[in-house]
Amino acid sequence: MKRLQAVAAIVFVLAFHGVARAADSTGTAKSFATASLHLEQNATDGDFEIVVDVRAEEGLAKLVVLAPDGRAIIDFKAPPETKLGMRQFRFETPEPEDLASLKAVYPEGVYTFDGTTGGGTALHGKASLSHTLPAPSSVLDPSGARSVGLEDVEVTWTAVKGVAGYIMEIEQPDLGINITTQVPASITRFTVPDAVLRAGRKYTLAIATVGENGNTSYIETSFTTRAK
Repeated sequence: MKRLQAVAAIVFVLAFHGVARAADSTGTAKSFATASLHLEQNATDGDFEIVVDVRAEEGLAKLVVLAPDGRAIIDFKAPPETKLGMRQFRFETPEPEDLASLKAVYPEGVYTFDGTTGGGTALHGKASLSHTLPAPSSVLDPSGARSVGLEDVEVTWTAVKGVAGYIMEIEQPDLGINITTQVPASITRFTVPDAVLRAGRKYTLAIATVGENGNTSYIETSFTTRAK
């Protein structure tokens, strides 16, 4: 998806995803801090991807994620000389326009996460993947605007029934600006903090609907601030 990595970020986050629960046959494995995967749609570009997020409190020396049919979709092992391991992972698949091909490789069902920390602690978690996507929203303001002020700028979008909430992103990569807010379904507006926007610059604006299953549908537009 067109979400640019920024050098500096202003982030306002309310999380939707829960912590993976610890469970294994012996009852001795601990839980991941995060173990989730979801389907993401860019309704503007017409493409799709699977996103996998994994985080542990300690560095992981090993991580394996199994699909419902038993296939390993992730198989990571740190070199022996890497003592600390890796604490956080975010995997994103390629973004085909053919959703059917993505569904075939990543079927619906329960995915199993197993890891081992550098200290030898076993971690276990499970997460369900659904192929049902929420309907996208639409930006009301300032979609496509070419003379947006620098203060009291309010982003608004249409409400969508049956969603868990929304994600709003504003990005300007040349300035290193990335504003992200995740809000519940009752909120369909966001006021940009004053002194963040710069004059005469083009910004990318994206709104995502977040389904109860964690899947997201993004729409993208842009706006340009008024020159001094």
